[in-house]
Amino acid sequence: MTLRPITDIAAELGISDEHLLPYGRVKAKIELAALQTARRRPGQGKLILVSAITPTPAGEGKTTTSIGLAQGLRRLGQSACVALREPSLGPCFGVKGGGTGGGKSALEPSTDINLHFNGDFHAITAANNLLAAVIDNHIHHGNSPQIDPRRVVWRRVLDVNDRSLRDCVIGLGGQANGHPRQAGFDITAASEIMAMLCLASGPEDLRARLDRTLVGFGDKKAVRAGELNVTGALMALLKDAMLPNLVQTVDGTPAIVHGGPFANIAHGCNSVLATKMALHHADWAITEGGFGFDLGAEKFLDIKCVQAGLRPSLVVLVATIRALKMHGGVALNELGKADAQAVARGMCNLEKHIDSVQQFGLRAVVALNRFHLDTDEEIAVVAERCRAMGASFAESRHFAEGGAGAEDLARAVMELADPDPGPVRPMYALTDSVPDKINAVARRIYGADGVDFTREAEKGIERALRLGCGELPICMAKTQNSLSDDPTLRGRPSGFRITVRDVVVNSGAGFLVVLTGEMMRMPGLPKVPQGERVDLVDGQIVGVG
Repeated sequence: MTLRPITDIAAELGISDEHLLPYGRVKAKIELAALQTARRRPGQGKLILVSAITPTPAGEGKTTTSIGLAQGLRRLGQSACVALREPSLGPCFGVKGGGTGGGKSALEPSTDINLHFNGDFHAITAANNLLAAVIDNHIHHGNSPQIDPRRVVWRRVLDVNDRSLRDCVIGLGGQANGHPRQAGFDITAASEIMAMLCLASGPEDLRARLDRTLVGFGDKKAVRAGELNVTGALMALLKDAMLPNLVQTVDGTPAIVHGGPFANIAHGCNSVLATKMALHHADWAITEGGFGFDLGAEKFLDIKCVQAGLRPSLVVLVATIRALKMHGGVALNELGKADAQAVARGMCNLEKHIDSVQQFGLRAVVALNRFHLDTDEEIAVVAERCRAMGASFAESRHFAEGGAGAEDLARAVMELADPDPGPVRPMYALTDSVPDKINAVARRIYGADGVDFTREAEKGIERALRLGCGELPICMAKTQNSLSDDPTLRGRPSGFRITVRDVVVNSGAGFLVVLTGEMMRMPGLPKVPQGERVDLVDGQIVGVG
């Protein structure tokens, strides 16, 4: 495979060399000044949000579909750019593997993107942990403002799935080693700095978010990161990480890849700056929200669009016959067998996601990511039920055929996309009470009967109100394996309630994290992790992706 020089990719988008910071021949960062240049094409770009039904453990190819759609649009003579999240090392060496698509709809250089890429995750990890070190140093020296070691809320992060670090005790070994206290690690994708970087409108907004970040309490007073005089150092570490990354697909379609919060434990969207960069330089900007519509897409619409003023023209919902059969009661090891009746039973899950799209006042196209074992009878069930609900339908064979296999999907998107979309119709008003906001998402998006709050969650809500954060949006941390907070409930569960065990203030990111069920912010590795397949052979990395 011969990749186009990154300068050619930039030129296709109208990004001049003066705004490009190359990282070798096929990768680059884009300076933010590129957003201030005049748009080459008339009108505004159209933003297409790609989401999915509740996935199988392997995922349904949402990233691959996003890439394929951009390729398909470009084959039809359209100006298109895909704007995606960066992969985390956690899934790369854990359950799912890489996050750069696959087959003939993949990003390149895929191994570089899946591993260290241009250093963004490392910079975010370093900034997060510098702040953690400054907090403990502040406590050790008794500096002002006082921080109670028992009431530190800032946690360290690591971009590796490591369950042993979820809860730990630090500062052991005597007075010289600091003040002993209980602490813990989250994965870097769940770092509040990751969310801040992805939601910031620019450097000064990021600085303001860092300044107002809650790190702990002392003397009955909240302590913010800005009071520790470390914001300047954090900004220095994040200097290049703020800049979106430019790469390409296997066929040379432009791709902007930046930021990587998970959707089950964070807000699940790439950076605002990357999305706006794609919109500014292409007529079609294709982006995604992580996992199913109930997670990444809901947060994209209720958090990212509200904060950044973005307006999607259309939602593409990715479905697979495999996932529909799973929701129809078929065991994971039996999903390869034809079963149109199981597909029909499992359509209830897709129908709920279509309903959720329509509740936001948006149009939906269902993209069936077709596999070679799928039968015409099974596909006909999906097409008929989608159209009955007022959703367009298109098959896509982008994995096997690249952009050529996504042309039908691209035509459906071009036909249905709203040329002048209105503002997003969120699930709740920011002025609603915190419990009401949580209930709105649980009832309207998940289909729950209601929400139960533990005493710890009630304390979290009280704390948010005392800190003046009651009007922030909510970021639900919930399993991706079910519409409910019970990962074993497939299909479209009914008669269930959501349990909220804690509510955490992320004042820098600008939202409240709502922890439900058993959701953990530091994943663990499976019994046989993907990392066992990775190796360096004759100077080439294999097994990633």
